Amino acid sequence: MDGKVKKLYKVVLTGGPCGGKTTGQSRLCTFFENLGWKVYRVPETANVLLSGGIKFSELSDDQAHKFQENLLRCMLQIENTFFELGESCSQNCLIICDRGAMDAAAYIPSNKWDLIMKENNLNMVDLRDNRYNQIIHMVSAACGAEDFYTTEDHACRGEDVSLAKSLDIKASAAWIGHPYFDVIDNSSDFETKICRMIAAVCQKLGLDTGDRLATNSKKRKWLVKYLPNDQLFPPFQDFDVVHNYLQTYNTNMQARLRKRGQKGHWNYTHTIRRPRVRGQVIEVKTQLSHRDYMNLLTQKDETHYPIYKKRRCFIHYNQYFHLDIYCKPCHSRCEGLVLLETYSALDDQELLDRLPKFLDIEAEVTGNAAYSMFNLSLVEDWDKSKHFCHYLKGPDEDLSANDHKTNKVSYIHTNGKRK
Repeated sequence: MDGKVKKLYKVVLTGGPCGGKTTGQSRLCTFFENLGWKVYRVPETANVLLSGGIKFSELSDDQAHKFQENLLRCMLQIENTFFELGESCSQNCLIICDRGAMDAAAYIPSNKWDLIMKENNLNMVDLRDNRYNQIIHMVSAACGAEDFYTTEDHACRGEDVSLAKSLDIKASAAWIGHPYFDVIDNSSDFETKICRMIAAVCQKLGLDTGDRLATNSKKRKWLVKYLPNDQLFPPFQDFDVVHNYLQTYNTNMQARLRKRGQKGHWNYTHTIRRPRVRGQVIEVKTQLSHRDYMNLLTQKDETHYPIYKKRRCFIHYNQYFHLDIYCKPCHSRCEGLVLLETYSALDDQELLDRLPKFLDIEAEVTGNAAYSMFNLSLVEDWDKSKHFCHYLKGPDEDLSANDHKTNKVSYIHTNGKRK
């Protein structure tokens, strides 16, 4: 490995029937093997068991509950076998899971799932957020590409379009809240859909693939006037999030820690934002243990306040959204601030049509440095600070010094009101 740290990356391919998981797994495997990675493919545990003659329609409620519990246990053990192989592998290693632990939650009532969690001493944050590096939801052809929907090549499945749609929605809802969750819908042809999936994995890994997988996907951000009632949202997951910026040896580099969790269970991430390479800003994210997190926290940059947020994750029209609600204690510039974010390759009108109508969106602020978390966390007033970052991701999002001065005054909220 020439002194480089070996990478072990665990990705789950999930989704409803006929979404492209089988083809996607094969193509993803080939792509990374061609890069010199070792690739392991974890089979879908449900298929192994269902091929033995089990039919859900013949099971009583108690039998179905026990089956799902044993399915989850079996899945975790099979995955652990591959994960241990990955740990001992000398090469960079990609582990592709055909569905993951949370998929089982899509097939049983929530109270039954909670009981399985309790009886097996499991919790949602560890099972969903900490176990896997990334979740890719391949949307079923039954959702937007009905003419291509078929189950002829799947011996264990026979869902009609209506049931396939329902299962697709349940599968996506089960994973809502994972820190790195990508929804690959049917807005393109199938070949492009597969390339978008591979590109999503490469992007999270910080791999430069040139234009081989170009999909033009980028982060978009909007300013929201206020947080509406919970009843207006589709199924969602809320998380407590704390960001701390760290000291760096290079003024062109940013480093930060993120603590993200629910009900006292946490996921920890270290992010390094490197200077531009061929017009791109590269972010490298590493999952941390609690001990490593606490050790790195001693290096926090005192020129920045910690950022406290409530992050709400939800899916609307097959688009995965984050709603960040800034919380106290914070700088006055962050009070009342609510930002909506998503990643998309859709053109402007298509994406605007998918924006949640139940949110009162004030303006798009993509590329506006006044809404960079780095700048929002600065202790100094912006007019006096030498640390204000004038650029964000991509050459089309640069802000000149003049733009910076204008944007600071025009858009930042204080107590929900414009300055």
